[in-house]
Amino acid sequence: MAELQVEDPHATPRVVSILSSLLERVAEHNDRRGTKRKEPPAASAASAFQGLSKPAISLRTYLERIFRYANCSPSCYVVAYIYLDRFARRHPSVLMDSFNVHRFLITSVLTAVKFMDDIYYNNAYFAKVGGISLMEMNYLEVDFLFGVGFELNVTPVVFASYCSILQSEMYSECLPPPPPRMPCSSSEEDSSSCQQKQLAVREVFGTLMNDR
Repeated sequence: MAELQVEDPHATPRVVSILSSLLERVAEHNDRRGTKRKEPPAASAASAFQGLSKPAISLRTYLERIFRYANCSPSCYVVAYIYLDRFARRHPSVLMDSFNVHRFLITSVLTAVKFMDDIYYNNAYFAKVGGISLMEMNYLEVDFLFGVGFELNVTPVVFASYCSILQSEMYSECLPPPPPRMPCSSSEEDSSSCQQKQLAVREVFGTLMNDR
C-alpha cells in the first residue's frame, strides 16, 4: 500500500518565502543607492518606520516568525504586499530599506489580517511578534493607514495581478534579477489574460508548502 505524504503544517508557505525574497532585494537595492537617512525629516511619510540601526534579524526570518505566530491566512501576505505597493506609489520619495522594511512589513500584515480574516490577534500580540512596543505598533498602524489613503479594498483582479508579480519573482530566483522596484505597475487594473492570472494564483498558492 502506498505511503501517504503528510504535509508539515509548520512549513513555510511558498508565498511567504517569495515575498521575503522580493522585499530583501528591494531593501538591499535601496541600501546600495546610499540614499537612506537615519533621521528623516519630521514630515516624511516614513518617519515613524525609520530605525536608527538595522535589525539583527533577517527579513526572511522575521517574516517566517510572523507566519509562525500571527496565524493569518496566506492570502494576507499578498494583500500586505499590495498595501506596501500602494504606500510606495503614494509616496515615491520613500525608499524601503534595511532601516524601515521590518516595521513596514509587520504593519502591512497587521492591516491585511484585519481586512481579510474574521479572527485575528490584537495589536498587543502583533507588537510582541514584531519586537516593538504596543504604543509603537498603534502609531505605525495609524501612519500606515493614512499612508495608503485608507485604500484597503482589493478586488479579485488586483489580487490575481499581484500573484502574477510574485509568480515572476519566484521564476527570477533562478535567473540574474533586474533592479527591483516597489511600484509593480502603472495601473492595478492593467491586466494580462484571465488565464495567466489564474495560473499565477495556482502557482503561488497551489503547492502551499515549500520543498525544504
